[in-house]
Amino acid sequence: MPRFSVIVPVFKVQGFLRPCLDSVLGQSFDDLEVIAVDDCSPDGCGAILDEYAARDPRLKAVHLPENVGLGRARNAGLPHATGDYVLFLDSDDRYTPGLLRAVADRLDATGDPDILVFDHVRTHWWGRAGRSDAAGLLEQAGAGAFAVREHPEYLRLFLVAWNKAYRRDFFVGQGFAYRPGLYEDAPVTYQTMVTAERIACLDRVGVEYRQRRQGAITRTPGRRHFDIFEQYEGLFAFLAERPGLGWARPLLFERALDHMLFTVARPERVLRGDRKEFYRRIRAFYRRHVPPGFVPPPDSRRTEIRLLALAPHHRAHLCLGLWRRGANAAGRKAARLRELFARQVKRSWYRLQLRRRLDPALAVYSAGHSRAVNGDPLAIHARAAELAPQVRGVWVVQPDAVDQVPPGTDFVTTGSWRYYRVMARAKHWFNDCNWAGDLVKRPGSVHVQTHRGTPLKYMALDLLDRPGARHGTNVRGMLRRSDRWDVSLVANRHSEEVWQRAYPCHFASLRSGSPRNDVLVRGRGERGAELRARLGIGASETVVLYAPTPRDYRRGRHVWRVDLENLAASLAPAHRLLVRLHPSLARHHERALVLRDLHRRGALTDVTDERHVEDVLLAADALITDYSALMFDYALLDRPIVVHADDWAAYRATRGAYFDVTAEPPGHVTRSDEELVKAFASGAWRDAESARLRAAFRERFCEYDDGRAAERVVRRVLLGEAPGGDDGEAVVRIPGAVDRSARTPEYS
Repeated sequence: MPRFSVIVPVFKVQGFLRPCLDSVLGQSFDDLEVIAVDDCSPDGCGAILDEYAARDPRLKAVHLPENVGLGRARNAGLPHATGDYVLFLDSDDRYTPGLLRAVADRLDATGDPDILVFDHVRTHWWGRAGRSDAAGLLEQAGAGAFAVREHPEYLRLFLVAWNKAYRRDFFVGQGFAYRPGLYEDAPVTYQTMVTAERIACLDRVGVEYRQRRQGAITRTPGRRHFDIFEQYEGLFAFLAERPGLGWARPLLFERALDHMLFTVARPERVLRGDRKEFYRRIRAFYRRHVPPGFVPPPDSRRTEIRLLALAPHHRAHLCLGLWRRGANAAGRKAARLRELFARQVKRSWYRLQLRRRLDPALAVYSAGHSRAVNGDPLAIHARAAELAPQVRGVWVVQPDAVDQVPPGTDFVTTGSWRYYRVMARAKHWFNDCNWAGDLVKRPGSVHVQTHRGTPLKYMALDLLDRPGARHGTNVRGMLRRSDRWDVSLVANRHSEEVWQRAYPCHFASLRSGSPRNDVLVRGRGERGAELRARLGIGASETVVLYAPTPRDYRRGRHVWRVDLENLAASLAPAHRLLVRLHPSLARHHERALVLRDLHRRGALTDVTDERHVEDVLLAADALITDYSALMFDYALLDRPIVVHADDWAAYRATRGAYFDVTAEPPGHVTRSDEELVKAFASGAWRDAESARLRAAFRERFCEYDDGRAAERVVRRVLLGEAPGGDDGEAVVRIPGAVDRSARTPEYS
């Protein structure tokens, strides 16, 4: 008997059916059976099912003699199910990789509950959207099981059949069945949720819910949407037969009204001419089933539900809706006007501040588009506190990134009054990105651009012949902001040449090295050891770090190029896989599809949120990357690097690259999951050839990194000291050395 029976009703989806079936049969957990029910589909679906059934004995094709609809097609599959748990999947959707393994593990951990609920992501025809509104509920559920009577908020989970795994004995034993018509999921979902004694949740995106451009019944207006009333009549008939569920009646009554009011407000469902009748049916349902003493909960459509009992006709409901929409629109407009006025006042005040003298003992720092306190600016700030304590450092952060500021660090938030005052007075500006376009470069101020690593991919002006990569990027505006640079920090001659060509602006290059990498050159292993200890990694474990870079040829710039679950499983014992996404993808919903679940299951460790990437690099014994600039930083540690370049041709064609990293790599190059696994299984990742390639790479790209980069920047920029012999031929003219005895006034 298999662990899972997946029932897939099929009707007129021949273009989507194969991906659906492949997503189930291709799961890493294979103790399953698939019952695919051909609901007398008039296209080629039946033949596709027979093809799959002939090829894979785990799939059984059931051909119905006539079309019975989605709900009854699911019912037709149930008698063929033999698994411990039953799951339903619509044939135009698909499972995410690793879902069934995650479901099996959670079922084992929770002692086989009656129902397990997981999350989904909507996939529109133009691209994927975010997680469902229920993500917060799933996250807070924890690892235990519960009953809805104690936690009624879980009745707000998405009303579908395919985001749950039902214990078959529970589902079949209670006689649950889907009714014909639309909205068939609602009554069965509520029946099972209030009947189940133990419900568990899996905080993982398990289904890609396809929102088709055409053919979606829920987006086709017509009389069929009146089926909702029959479905909920069936639910309340079910409650009437079970007096023990009387406690659930007020909860489900509110949920039913919410669903009906939601439906009537959707023009893509209920036609304008049908709304009056639809609303009349809602009021009739209200009068027929309202529980004694019913009071709508505060978090419901309280006003609209109360109106059902008070309003004499449909017009009152419409007037209320129009009034609400008008009031909301007026409120939003007023808020925008207030915000615009405040912004103009602050900018006028900023222009007044620009008339005050520059403060030579004030420096401002920013990193990661003012969303972080790390990288080169942080290294310079820390060194300045030692060598130039008379220079006061102030960090610039976005209002939603205040939690990134370490305790005791002075900072201003962008757009605040103090922000404009500090930006107008500071003489020294340090940033690894560009400053906001409305800030003025004052004569005598010194802007230092630290960059964010050695460039492999095309930047700035070089993007002009890469329209896909520069989509949404104003290169002209970027160069205007770059005209404010006085000093550009470089770690090697390659970077110096690239920055001067990609940013044809009036700045001088300082061959300083990368300040953030001083800790790597000096071998500050204790920072890596502290991170390993915090992550629970043993001293004898071998740590492999995977750090991919975004893809400009993919909407959203995120794409998995490695099967993480397979890679983690293939590593030898006493190996730990760490994964770090690019900072721009840290909040991407794709992270929840696979990475977070694998992290929670212990298959790997997600270190994307670690604030200091230098600590992660120090903790790793090997690096797997594709085209990330981290390879240049990690090479300083002289540890093995593997370049996984399975899409190098596509990446180079769309984004552009300054050299062929597959021809001049810092280590072995792999081009498939199989080659990557083999490189680690055979030990090639750390052989003599790997060391030879790494040595040549280090000689070219680690030229100026000697562990004194931050000190060099502080002495040259803040203290105005003359360049030493180790600065090569670089001559940087820094206007106005700071007076070591100067004191910084308070800015509050």
